[in-house]
Amino acid sequence: MHADQMAEDFPVVTLDSDARDAVKLLAERRLPGLIVVDAKGQPTSVLGASQVVRFLVPSYVQDDPSLARVVDETLADRVADKLGNLTVRKLLPSDPAELPVVNHDDTVLEVAAIMARLRCPLVAVMKDKEVVGAITASRLLELVMPH
Repeated sequence: MHADQMAEDFPVVTLDSDARDAVKLLAERRLPGLIVVDAKGQPTSVLGASQVVRFLVPSYVQDDPSLARVVDETLADRVADKLGNLTVRKLLPSDPAELPVVNHDDTVLEVAAIMARLRCPLVAVMKDKEVVGAITASRLLELVMPH
């Protein structure tokens, strides 16, 4: 089986998309991430849901998770306010990681190897320099597990 046979339609966002809208899409569709494309439609990165969570949680709480217990719930309720007036670009790490992209004719093992090496929950599938879909880790596991 090749990547284009495993790929599913998947939403993409641009670097300049509204961050709140992107996070809402992640939440409502329970996606592991979103493919981020440039103005020409070429993938530039993947915005993982875990990256958004990392952005939303204050660094002092990340450094000492026991502080989360003492944070006022009204402050916790306002954590999403950090997304106001931001673009997707601001949610991405400043050091771009290797792009999780596979070719349309890559095999299951090639796709799995990219996901494993990059620790990425999804990969964009490219054919003729266009994104034709994505493969999530859960989709990959669904295909390789016996029924």
